[in-house]
Parts: sequence; structure tokens; C-alpha cells
Amino acid sequence: MAVIFWIGGVAMVTTVLIPAIRKMKSKEEQIQTFEQIEGRFAIQAKITTLLTGITGFYMLYELNAWNRYLDYKFWWIHAMTLVWIIFSLILYVLEPFILHRVFKKYAIKSPDGTFGIIHRVHWVLLILSLITTAGAVAGSHGWFWIK
Repeated sequence: MAVIFWIGGVAMVTTVLIPAIRKMKSKEEQIQTFEQIEGRFAIQAKITTLLTGITGFYMLYELNAWNRYLDYKFWWIHAMTLVWIIFSLILYVLEPFILHRVFKKYAIKSPDGTFGIIHRVHWVLLILSLITTAGAVAGSHGWFWIK
């Protein structure tokens, strides 16, 4: 459930929110709207990534499945861990300590360029997340792309 809220939220931000904000006329309105909505979503994203990490590592522990990290057929476990680490670093370290300040500085100077970069980064994260999710669903049901 946490993954659905988390990645679904990333999809919403990427495909709906950022394009709508980029069409706003005033850069002040763009910045204010993005920060207000993204700030609320950041709370949801932090909670859901934390729950996802806790439950994921708990399942590995309960199933004693740590050896799957050593088998390339379980590439999706590596991908899930990598995606989780990337998002956790962004949400808990980079965003509060670096990205928020950098965003404000550059969004005031060049909102189009700043939102363009943010949009591209969100697309990369979303595509990586969707590939990982598809691999995890298929792999957990016994379907391996690699024999």
C-alpha cells in the first residue's frame, strides 16, 4: 500500500502537477504553488518510503531471503533497494538541506529552466520506479526475464 501511495504520488507530480505549474503565468505563483503542494506531498512521501523500507527489510528478514542479493535473477530486489535509497536520500537529506534552498534561488532567476530540470528528474525517477515495480511484481510471481 505504501508503494502505491509513494510511486502514485510521484506519477501525479510528474504527469499532472509540474506540467500544470509550468503553464502558470506568474513565476511567483509557480513557486508558491509548487512549494505548497510539493511540501504536503513530501510528508506523505517520507512516511510511505519509511514504511516501504521497514516492511521490505522485514520481509527479507522473515523470509531469510538475504541470499537473493547474490542471485542475478533477483535483480528487482537490487532495483527496489536502489530506488528506495535514492528516494530516501532525496527526501531525508538532499531536499531539506540542499534542494529546497537551491530551488528557491534558481526558480526566482529562471523558473522555466528550473521547472524543466525538476520535471526531467521526476521523469527519470518515475520511469526507474515503474521498471522496478514491474520487475518486482513479475519476479515475486516467479517470472524471471533472465534464466
